[in-house]
Amino acid sequence: MTEFILDPQQIEKKSMNIIRSALTRDWPEKEYPVVERLIHTSGDPSLEQVIALHPQAIDCGLEALKHGARVITDVEMVRAGIAKEKLKSLGGSVECNLNAPEIAQQAKEWGITRSMTAFRMYPDRLQGAIVAIGNAPTALLEVLRLAENPETRPALIIGIPVGFVGAKEAKDLLWQHQEIPSITVLGTRGGSPMAATVVNALIYTALRQKN
Repeated sequence: MTEFILDPQQIEKKSMNIIRSALTRDWPEKEYPVVERLIHTSGDPSLEQVIALHPQAIDCGLEALKHGARVITDVEMVRAGIAKEKLKSLGGSVECNLNAPEIAQQAKEWGITRSMTAFRMYPDRLQGAIVAIGNAPTALLEVLRLAENPETRPALIIGIPVGFVGAKEAKDLLWQHQEIPSITVLGTRGGSPMAATVVNALIYTALRQKN
């Protein structure tokens, strides 16, 4: 008969030990929390091969969080998955403008997606923020366009949209923009849970360093 571990801390500890022992790439120590959390969230050790972290991503993300940066998400599901109270304790906040009353009509007038419109309408919110995209490749394209202007450039882009139409291509474009710190999962895999887990890994690292 199989004996199951029931203690949540022991479950997490064993999971992380299994993940760490299965890693095949030589990651810098500071990147392990993000890499391990992404693999833990996906349940797929092979994900390691397509995780891409800009050399400055961790440092820029932590610096932004320690200065109370806002986190802006493309969809409510990413926002829901973020540890908001922990983020608040760092002086930060999380927002998603997708369902703001004016977004749907403006998106229709512009002929673009609502997720794209939500960023285009509030470009002033981006400077120094952490952007977390887990669903919409069109939102990532818009953030990259806005990031060309230093006044609307985020501190970090976590771009992990999922899907078969535009997601891979948008993430490839993100990775080509090495002037912008970013974290992504190349290819078609991704999703809101992955985007949220990267934010949370950074939040918990920032809290540990703060204490």
